[in-house]
Amino acid sequence: QLQACGGGLAQAGASLTLSCAASARISSSYIMAWFRRGPGKEREFVASVWRRTGATYYASSVKGRFTIASYNAENSVYLQMNDLKPEDTAVYSCAASSGLTGSVLDEKQFNYWGQGTQVTVSS
Repeated sequence: QLQACGGGLAQAGASLTLSCAASARISSSYIMAWFRRGPGKEREFVASVWRRTGATYYASSVKGRFTIASYNAENSVYLQMNDLKPEDTAVYSCAASSGLTGSVLDEKQFNYWGQGTQVTVSS
């Protein structure tokens, strides 16, 4: 079970950090990710990290502004969000995959999901 927190209200240009804690040990083989669903939009991939190597991948819309991290000593994944924009307003959800059989962008690749946390960015 994954539990996300850290959302809230921020002004454009500000920073927020989301965290997601697992109730059990997360294997180093897992891929952790954040997805988001904006108002009236489909859920979309934000970022992922492979716990074994630390390799990361970002959506083009957040690359250079957001940083995802997950440390093997912890059962958590973080999303540092800098230079927030109004278009980042969404419900953010963390997810875990025990192994990809397709694209990391595909939410169906993820077995476990946390509840969402709302991020609202005002202009």
